[in-house]
Amino acid sequence: MAQTAENVMDTGTVALEIEGLKASVEGKEILKGIDLTVRQGEVHALMGPNGSGKSTLANVLMGRPGYELTEGTIRFRGQDITKLKPDQRAQLGLFLAFQYPTEIPGVSVVNFLRSAYKAVKGDQISALAFRKRLKEKMTLLGVEDQMVSRYVNQGFSGGEKKKNEILQLAVLEPHIAILDETDSGLDIDSLRAVATGVRQLVGPSLGVLLITHYQRILNYVTPDRIHVMMAGRIVLSGGPELAPELEQKGYEGLSRELGLEAAEDVGAKPGE
Repeated sequence: MAQTAENVMDTGTVALEIEGLKASVEGKEILKGIDLTVRQGEVHALMGPNGSGKSTLANVLMGRPGYELTEGTIRFRGQDITKLKPDQRAQLGLFLAFQYPTEIPGVSVVNFLRSAYKAVKGDQISALAFRKRLKEKMTLLGVEDQMVSRYVNQGFSGGEKKKNEILQLAVLEPHIAILDETDSGLDIDSLRAVATGVRQLVGPSLGVLLITHYQRILNYVTPDRIHVMMAGRIVLSGGPELAPELEQKGYEGLSRELGLEAAEDVGAKPGE
């Protein structure tokens, strides 16, 4: 019988469990065996050079079309979700903040967020009740009224787009959030604002997989664990002290130290 969102039962603390995950894009294998577990209340940072497969992993976890899972399993709330559609995964409490948020002309942020809330929660919330809920989240994150009246991401700066993603995260209240290079392209002030928003939302009910090139966002959001990904594999895991070590050695230096073959763009340091 095909698995549906209704078949998946909560088993206590929610965990995203990835085991032996391999995936291809257009026939080319990108992920070559990923094992990783992220639980509610934990922050895991996934770092690595361009071309290492970090964004592919994010998209595979959310079930986006065009990414072929060839081996392994993804379990969420104790059940295999590899055959679920993206909207079913979202309904279960899995969230993905995109690296490049899409513009939606003609749709205001507030209407988009209300539609997303109803689709994910299955709650026919009134406009007034949703406005109250949204205002609470806006106040928490320091989002101005003007922003939610604009069309989704249309004419938004890079910082505004990412702040809008964090507002969506706050409204939907998922169990596990995958943040795909949320810090990409941000200036110092925007980075601080977005990172502060993430830090305010992290807590016992939310686990985060933070995908980044940059050590600098980890100055604001301290991870419980850091994982380094190269050429489709996680090659090293450690505590928050691993970030400055990476900054000092660079990915090329780490690759040599671990005795790994050079990967695409492996010479870049984190943040380059």
